[in-house]
Amino acid sequence: MFNFEEELKKLPKNPGVYIMRDENDTIIYVGKAINLHNRVRSYFRPNIGRGPQIDKMVTLIARFEYIVTDSELEALVLENNLIKEYSPKYNTMLKDDKTYPYIKVTVGEEYPRVLFSREMKKDKSKYFGPYTSAGAVKDTIELLNKLYQLRTCNRNLPRDIGNDRPCLNYHIKQCLAPCQGYVSKEQYAEQVAQALEFLNGKYDTILKDLEKKMYEASENMEFEEAVRYRDLLNSVKQVSQKQKITDSDMEDKDIIALDKDENDAIVQVFFVRGGKLIGREHFHMTHVSGTPKEQILLDFVKQFYAGTPFIPKELMLQKEIEDVEILEKWLSSKRGSRVYIRVPKKGTKEKLVELAAQNARLILSQDREKIKREEGRTIGATKEIASLLGLERIHRMEAFDISNISGFANVGSMVVYEQGKPKRSDYRKFKIKTVSGPDDYACMREVLTRRFVHGMEEQKELDEKELEKEFGSFTKFPDLLLMDGGRGQVNIALEVLNELHINIPVCGMVKDDNHRTRGLYFNNVEIPIDHRSEGFKLITRIQDEAHRFAIEYHRSLRSKTQVKSVLDDIPGVGPARRKALMKAFKSIDEIKHATAEELVEKANLPQNTAEEIYFFFHKSEEEKS
Repeated sequence: MFNFEEELKKLPKNPGVYIMRDENDTIIYVGKAINLHNRVRSYFRPNIGRGPQIDKMVTLIARFEYIVTDSELEALVLENNLIKEYSPKYNTMLKDDKTYPYIKVTVGEEYPRVLFSREMKKDKSKYFGPYTSAGAVKDTIELLNKLYQLRTCNRNLPRDIGNDRPCLNYHIKQCLAPCQGYVSKEQYAEQVAQALEFLNGKYDTILKDLEKKMYEASENMEFEEAVRYRDLLNSVKQVSQKQKITDSDMEDKDIIALDKDENDAIVQVFFVRGGKLIGREHFHMTHVSGTPKEQILLDFVKQFYAGTPFIPKELMLQKEIEDVEILEKWLSSKRGSRVYIRVPKKGTKEKLVELAAQNARLILSQDREKIKREEGRTIGATKEIASLLGLERIHRMEAFDISNISGFANVGSMVVYEQGKPKRSDYRKFKIKTVSGPDDYACMREVLTRRFVHGMEEQKELDEKELEKEFGSFTKFPDLLLMDGGRGQVNIALEVLNELHINIPVCGMVKDDNHRTRGLYFNNVEIPIDHRSEGFKLITRIQDEAHRFAIEYHRSLRSKTQVKSVLDDIPGVGPARRKALMKAFKSIDEIKHATAEELVEKANLPQNTAEEIYFFFHKSEEEKS
């Protein structure tokens, strides 16, 4: 038994990290302290305004432990690592786990390239970013290669110059082909220098140059070239207009502000690089109930900058936070030069922070509306259906459909919706085993019987606790069974359930003559449903999804049957040897008339396999004669 009174007395007055565990020994909170003795003891004093979330956490602590560090900076790093590893329930958590793209220019190579990179390494390359959009980074790289005709290959130059033919990029005027020696090292370096200027935001030179070339090509009646220069000019203008000047000091900085409600917080970050606003991103913070904005900002800064390789020179925050000095020291060590954390009080910088806060407020509001709409489409729709059918609640629905073409390759599908959303991990396909010919009722009987018998067998193997944890199999039975059809399909389902002594409501999704959902068939009555309601829309989605899933499976089986080759019936001939044969001979007919020696020589087959193929075809001819 953990003795709190004794353990609290033993706490050292050193910096370190403390870890709170519950009765299951799960880590529920991790914190750092400059003085472990004072900080940990404070949790067990009478309420001193810690907030409801921390108060609740304290009631769950079964024991605590701590790790002493040499400095508060070490404690900060260790705290971040532990939070990231264990995701404790009562720590404010950065929900997003994003990696930001960079543009990498390999200036350490003799013939540099412009590449997409997800990480910033300590190498000889130059990095630009991070950017918030991977698509924008790829578009920019494509534009640079078009403008300056830089290589994209991974050939080792100058070692491999002249070893191979130039690639397609050279022929479409997107590469100067240094691999062939068509451009000198000095000329290529000039193109790279211009690309670097572009990435630094100096667009005037290239805009003037493209405009001049466009007019010259037009005057010379080289209209295709003029159009190419015009398109490049428009692309450069588009990039230059996206980047707005925000500060005259041309420094890298991140502007950080947030807004919160009772359960969630949105942190908005504006990324300013070289004095230009290059993008913005918002982040969700969870476990924020009762947590002040200052604490959320502090937790965000620690967690976000622990995971991103790029640290700007300055962080501009909405509010004052604790531990500024130690955070600046930590960030400076990561950056390799001094980092400042500031809260602007006036002027343009304060307006930028307020703009970030307004954006956070807007996103939080939009998220609320989005969640509300989504709940209407999902949970609200299931409540509508439950009310319409007189059921107490519906959590899980399963829908079934049969697909065949004139009885060929009968298949069944099972789709699952929980809380009004598709649960694709529980979808199942059934290849009908006992029915030949177009008998949908018999096929449905087989599918339902297999589904529920399998589920009952699994349930017998699991105890109650394990059953609660089981989500990806047949063990979980639905609250409502949906059949693609009316009375006939519903009666088949009821018969199967009665035979197995299972009590589950069954509802038919009835269609009109135009194959559109008309209503629901339940308890021997067709129930009309408002076509404008969310419940009707959900039923339609489920019906379409069951049909799509069955058709998709049937199509895949048909395609497998259609691509079957006569070669597959020959012992020793698999996909690889079939491919080798079709490559060496133009047709099955040529293979058929080849000798065993020709098969060995042309298709590089073992002698015994070649003899099997020869024997297969010639035996067939002998049998025919």
